[in-house]
Amino acid sequence: MLVIFPNHILAKNAIESARVWPAREYTRVTLESTKPISNDQMILKNPDRLVIDLHDIDLNDDLKNLSTKILSSDPNIKQIRVAKFNNQVSRVVIELRSESKINIFSLKPAGGYKHRLVIDVYPRVDELMAFVQDKEKKDPTPPKKEIVLTPPEIKKEKISQEVPSPSQTTKSFTKKIVIAIDAGHGGEDSGARGASGSLEKNITLSIARKLKKEIDNDEQLRAVLTRDDDYFVPLHVRVVKARKLKADLFVSIHADAFTNPEAKGSSVFALSERGATSASAKYLANKENESDLIGGVSLDDKDPMLAKTLLDLSQSATINDSVKLGNFVLDQLGEINDLHKNNVEQAGFAVLKSPDIPSILVETAFISNPKEEQILNNEEHQEILAKNILIGIKKYLASNPNIAKNF
Repeated sequence: MLVIFPNHILAKNAIESARVWPAREYTRVTLESTKPISNDQMILKNPDRLVIDLHDIDLNDDLKNLSTKILSSDPNIKQIRVAKFNNQVSRVVIELRSESKINIFSLKPAGGYKHRLVIDVYPRVDELMAFVQDKEKKDPTPPKKEIVLTPPEIKKEKISQEVPSPSQTTKSFTKKIVIAIDAGHGGEDSGARGASGSLEKNITLSIARKLKKEIDNDEQLRAVLTRDDDYFVPLHVRVVKARKLKADLFVSIHADAFTNPEAKGSSVFALSERGATSASAKYLANKENESDLIGGVSLDDKDPMLAKTLLDLSQSATINDSVKLGNFVLDQLGEINDLHKNNVEQAGFAVLKSPDIPSILVETAFISNPKEEQILNNEEHQEILAKNILIGIKKYLASNPNIAKNF
């Protein structure tokens, strides 16, 4: 008896999905497969290109279509070509726009993904430092002057009503206060998914952009984003970015999810040195800290600043300031939404582990709650969220003269 199997069944391994995440900071190419991908790589010049030979991989449509996923606007990759090199090898040629730094690593199954081969293409120029230098040129330290500002008076507002524009803080400064805004998740790590299919990574980025716009409208403040598009940023890199950008405050934006769709309300979290303040806070911290497993971090992808940054846990003063900041923001969120908890909770969130930057994580609402998912997708509500978060930040600044310690 002769049994004929389709080619994809005969193959020892197969690409089940191929994805590309372009960004100014780096472009990520991800190949997902049923089994680990055996591969070899080499870098060639004139033109600059990366060649990856995939062993025992069938040249199916998912792999062939990888070439169609490169955008003309991709800042790092010009094009991708895929072909069968011989009976055992499928060859992927990634043509680079310029000389690049390449990081290739494999990931075990995590977060709903199977085995993944990840190719990260970084520009030779450090985009973060280029951004810092460009900002310093555009935003030189202004001459010293005394500016007296008054804290805002806020009345109870409903979501459908306009939130009053936040006024400025009570402290005089000679340099803008830098606020790092961290849009949770991104790229391979989509975060929580709503009942209607909304992705947390998209909602957090939209709110973060609106918060940046509100902050930049204030002549005393300047906002920087840890990610400004749909790509993955490891948790420790978010911390290091904030420090390199000399941020004075760090605000991470999220949209919570829970197994019970009736769970609702906004929450604010700070770091804890002594364990979580509740079981739900511990659950959430563990879930958020899994982002690196889902998004994909190379084992050797460690900034030399990381050990100094994350292992310095003698940061009680910073945590106390974080709780104070969180309380002001939580109060303002209570003006426009139900609160899941009436106090700032604490747990071991990796993204909040900067030893010298007051840092909070804002769960704007439960994306797993159908009603809250709906308002989280509403542009007007996102703007109201951004304005109220900023009001909370300004109230904290007005109450904290030590914020100017570095000026």
